[in-house]
Order: sequence, then C-alpha cells, then structure tokens
Amino acid sequence: MLTSPALTDSAKLVGRILLALMFVMGGYSKIGGYAGTQSYMAAQGVPGILLPAVILLELVGGLMIVVGFKTRLVALALFGFTIIATILFHSAPDRMQQLLFMKNLAVAGGFLVLFAAGPGRWSLDRA
Repeated sequence: MLTSPALTDSAKLVGRILLALMFVMGGYSKIGGYAGTQSYMAAQGVPGILLPAVILLELVGGLMIVVGFKTRLVALALFGFTIIATILFHSAPDRMQQLLFMKNLAVAGGFLVLFAAGPGRWSLDRA
C-alpha cells in the first residue's frame, strides 16, 4: 500500500502549509504596500475600504490553515475569496492573467479538497 495514516497526515500538513503560504505572504505584503494595493483595488472597481478585511482573511485565515484550526470553515472561506479575487483581478485576456486565472482555480480546488478531506491528524482540529 502506497499510503499509510502517517504519510496521509504528513501530506495533509505539507499541503496545508503550501496552500496557505501564498495567502500569508500576500496578506503581509499588502500591509507594507497598503496605499499601492488600495489604488490597484480601486482601479479594478473594488472599494479600498475592503483592504483591511482582505489582509485579515489572508493573514489570519492562512495561519489558521497552517495550524489546522477551523480548517474546513476557513478552507471554504478562502475558496470563495480566491474565486472572487480571480474573477475580479485576473479576467483580462492577456496570457499572464490567463495563467494567474488558472493558477487561482487550482488553488481554489485545493481548498475544496481540504474542505472535503479535513486537515488530518496533525492539526489543532484533531487535538
């Protein structure tokens, strides 16, 4: 058998970390580039007043995924956030935006799998 409970739980932990890394780093970078991020959001028709909520969701939600706390709920929230952000910011027809669109769909798919499969034994949800 190729999988064991320990291997499955290890894979879920590494998967959680890899999924969350983009969001934790993205949330953190938005703090340092707050004004620029607000301007970019406004240029896309998204009110800049939403930026604190975005930062909170990315940073706190990402960290919650890493440690496996309220994993299914946060995975579902980040799935929705990723789909909305993908539509709002990566729908342009140029090649780079198409690539980012597809990458974000894959990330959203990862969150759906995490929602369905759960965080694994090595998480606060299982402690």
